[in-house]
Amino acid sequence: MASINRFEDIEAWKKARELARAVYKMSATGPLARDFGLRDQMRRAVVSVMSNIAEGFGRSGDQEFSQFLSIAKGSVAEVKAQFYVALDTGYLNQLTFDQLYMLASETEKLLAGFMLYLHQSTFKGRKYK
Repeated sequence: MASINRFEDIEAWKKARELARAVYKMSATGPLARDFGLRDQMRRAVVSVMSNIAEGFGRSGDQEFSQFLSIAKGSVAEVKAQFYVALDTGYLNQLTFDQLYMLASETEKLLAGFMLYLHQSTFKGRKYK
């Protein structure tokens, strides 16, 4: 594994940032921009992904970090569910839904892989810093 000295070095965080940019851009105009409840919940959830990765990195150990990664992964699932609401209400077309869903799935896979790495590692303590 490459050296990770800052949370910004984590591939899952980079992908989560890309997902956040896409969600903010998609929700800035059109009918979703006027559905304040769904728009704001979607934005909070996507920001939670990045924030929990960063906060977990700043904690004291791998077990605690893994818990924050799990929360981030849950937030990705929340965003994916909200994409369905946006699709079903006509706020998203199928192509945009598919693109956003794929980006969220890539984020989710990176989080799962990093969690597995932390869990399987026999080294106790920060091996990524």
